[in-house]
Amino acid sequence: MMEDGKEDSLPTDDESDQTTADNTDEPTLLGRMEICVAEAEKRSGKNAVGMQETFTVYLIETRPLDAVTEGRNPAPDSLWRRYSDFELLRNYLIVTYPYIVVPPLPEKRAEFVWHKLSADNMDPDFVERRRVGLENFLLRVASHPVIFNDKILQHFLTEEHGWKDVVYDTGFQAKADSRLRALSATFRVRNPDKHLMEMKHYSDELQAHTSQLLRARARVADRLYGVYKVHGNYGRVFSEWSAIEKEMGDGLQSAGHHMDAYAASIDDILEEEEHYADQLKEYLFYAEALRAVCKKHELTQFELEVASQDLVSKKQQREELATGIVRTFSFKGMTTKLFGQEAPEQREARLKLLEELISEGEDTVKDKTAEVQEHVEKSWVDMQRFKEQKDKDLREALVNYAVMQISLCKKGIQVWSNAKECFLKM
Repeated sequence: MMEDGKEDSLPTDDESDQTTADNTDEPTLLGRMEICVAEAEKRSGKNAVGMQETFTVYLIETRPLDAVTEGRNPAPDSLWRRYSDFELLRNYLIVTYPYIVVPPLPEKRAEFVWHKLSADNMDPDFVERRRVGLENFLLRVASHPVIFNDKILQHFLTEEHGWKDVVYDTGFQAKADSRLRALSATFRVRNPDKHLMEMKHYSDELQAHTSQLLRARARVADRLYGVYKVHGNYGRVFSEWSAIEKEMGDGLQSAGHHMDAYAASIDDILEEEEHYADQLKEYLFYAEALRAVCKKHELTQFELEVASQDLVSKKQQREELATGIVRTFSFKGMTTKLFGQEAPEQREARLKLLEELISEGEDTVKDKTAEVQEHVEKSWVDMQRFKEQKDKDLREALVNYAVMQISLCKKGIQVWSNAKECFLKM
C-alpha cells in the first residue's frame, strides 16, 4: 500500500518552490506568441434546436513574438469564439490534466453585485469585464508550465474551424462523463493523503472567506452609492437656493456644481471597483478547481483501497480452498458442510481461476498505487505553484483596492474643501 512512506515521497516546500521557480524559466506559449481577447461582439442566430438567440462572441488575436522582437509588425491572426467554446476547452483541460488546478473562467452571469448594477449578461459593462476575464484565462493557461504545450490549446488559439472535432476525437467526453459520475458519488476513503486533505479544507475556507468579502463589498458599494447620491441632493438644493440669494448666489451655485460632479462620478467609480471584485471572484472559482484536484485524489485512493480489499479477499479464498479450512462464514462454506467436498477437478479449476484473478488483482493494485502516487506528487507541485501565484495576485489586488479607496476619500475631502472655499467667499 502506498501509505507507507507516502509523506517521504512528497517534495518539501523548499523543493516545490524550487520546482515552481524552475518551471517559470521554461519557455511557455507566451514566450512564442502574443495573445489577447481584443473585443466582444453581439450576434444573433439559431441555436441547436433551431430557436433564435442572441449571444456574444469574442475576438482572439495572436501574433508571433519573434516578429515583434525583430521590429516587424505583422497583422495578428484572429478568430471568434463563444463563451461555450472557452467552457469546452477548460473541461477538456480538467479531464486531461486532473492533477492541475486549472484556471477558472470568468462568471457567466454576474454574482455578488450591488443592487444598482445590472446582472444582465448582455450588459456592455459586464461583457467588457468578461472579455478581460477570458483574456486572463488564456494568459493563465498559456503560461502554465504543463498546459502551455497542449495541442488542443494551440488549435483553440489558431484554428478557426475544426478545433472542436479535434477535441472530441481525443475521447475526452466519455472520460468527462465518467468523471462526473464518479465525483458525484459518495464514498469514504480510509487513508487519504493528509497534504491534499489539508488543501481541500483550505479550498473550502478560501471559498467561504472570499464569498464573505464579496458580499461585504457589495453592501459597502450600496452604501457608498447612497452617500454619493446624497451629494447630488446637496447640489440640487444649493443650485435652487442660489436662485433666491443675491449676495450668496454665486457661492452656493459653485458649491452645488462641485456636489453634482462628485455625485455623478460614483457610477464610474463602482464600475472600476467591479474589476477588483472580478479578481477576487477568480479565486472564489479557483477554490472549486482546487477542490476538484483533491476530489480526484480521493477517487483514485478509494479505487486503490477497493482493489486492495478485493485482492485480500481472493487470497483468503485461495488459502481456504487449498487447506480446506474455512476461517470466515460464507454460503459456500455452509454448502460444503451440508453436501460434502467438491470433486478434485472442480477444486483445481477453482484454484486456477483464483490464481488468475489474484494475478490480475495484483496488477490492478500496482497500477492504482502508481496512479495515486503520481497524482499526489504532481498535484502537490502544482498546488504550491498555485499558492505562490494566489498570494501574489491577491496581495496586489487588495493593495490596489486600498489605494483606490484612499484616493476616493481624498477626492471627497477635496470636494468639501472646494465647497468650503465657496462658502467663505459668500
